[in-house]
Amino acid sequence: MQQSEQRSGQHDHDVIIVGGGMVGAALAARLGHTGFSVGLVEQDDAPTPPSGDYDLRISSLNARSLAFVKASGTSLPEERSCPFRHIDVSNQDGTGHSLFSAKDSGMKDFGIFIENRTLQYALWQRIEQLPSVTCYTQCAPLSTLTSNSARLLELDNGKTLSARLIVGADGAHSTLRSLAGISVTSHDYHQRAMIINVETELPQQDVSWQVFTPTGPIAMLPLPGHRASLVWYDKEETTKAREQLDDDALKAAIEMAFPKRLGNLIRIVARASFPIKRQHAQRYIGKRLALIGDAAHVVHPLAGQGLNIGLHDADTLAEIIIQGRDPGDYVNLLRFECQRRAANQAMIAATDTFHHLFTGARPLRQLGDLSLQLAERFPLAKHMMMQQANGLNPFKVW
Repeated sequence: MQQSEQRSGQHDHDVIIVGGGMVGAALAARLGHTGFSVGLVEQDDAPTPPSGDYDLRISSLNARSLAFVKASGTSLPEERSCPFRHIDVSNQDGTGHSLFSAKDSGMKDFGIFIENRTLQYALWQRIEQLPSVTCYTQCAPLSTLTSNSARLLELDNGKTLSARLIVGADGAHSTLRSLAGISVTSHDYHQRAMIINVETELPQQDVSWQVFTPTGPIAMLPLPGHRASLVWYDKEETTKAREQLDDDALKAAIEMAFPKRLGNLIRIVARASFPIKRQHAQRYIGKRLALIGDAAHVVHPLAGQGLNIGLHDADTLAEIIIQGRDPGDYVNLLRFECQRRAANQAMIAATDTFHHLFTGARPLRQLGDLSLQLAERFPLAKHMMMQQANGLNPFKVW
């Protein structure tokens, strides 16, 4: 890339990114690391250093996501993240079971679990080191207009910025998406997920497990030391009732419902819940505009891929921008949409299928059990599934 070709005095930036969360900040860091002029618009303040107990909002970063984050020069603190090398999936009565190990896919580990706030802070720390990235905090979009060579963004702090491309990374309730007139389709699963951080007698590193039950999966995400993040999916009314339990009663309920491998709980650290919904934008692009992350899609969290596919959006868009002469070139944006919509639609279909297989009528649940048994018996199928889940080419080593 030649900067003289990429930049023009007519524009404030090459790219403006609306939303400084994990996905938006990751794209800003990657483009800024390459030398692009980037404006990052965030309605809140810059994130502060994480401290104290682990946050309830935990995400997994798979191999492709980790590579993308590190390609921007971002360093992630090892003391607040936890690598995992095994994924154990089973049904409630144990008739269906499959264990996925990273070494079987030729990898040291599948990735890491990390606090959302830790990842976001690390990305912002990197952004502050990049002279080509300008952060506009405590402001939000009011309107946007486009011309042949640029898109304008009016902010509620009185500023109006211009760029060759504006990217919406401002979440499921994206203001930029609404201003661009892009509608969404949505689906309510009528489920609620309760997130519970716990301290356990047993160390919980190395393995992440998920058990499918007729009312929804229960999962354990490892954190450093004797800590774990538990995810308990259930019907809305059941989860809301469970939220009213005191710590002792909730601890007893967990020990009764969760597998014995969790071990005894020392204490409940924190808890929260959220509704489970699916959402998909009718399109990812407009004239000199692109949507990434939750602004483009929200998937069922049972596979833990929501952040990963958002980072894969950012990765794909970054590579197309870096390789091109004009970040907002519509043909290149079409390439981005075709690649990412196909991949994201496949993930939405997969998570929907798993949800219905394991929470549907008994014949469907039996089919789900069979799928786990088949995955365990065919190593090539397991390898392909794990490569796909890590955002890698499943046929690469074959």
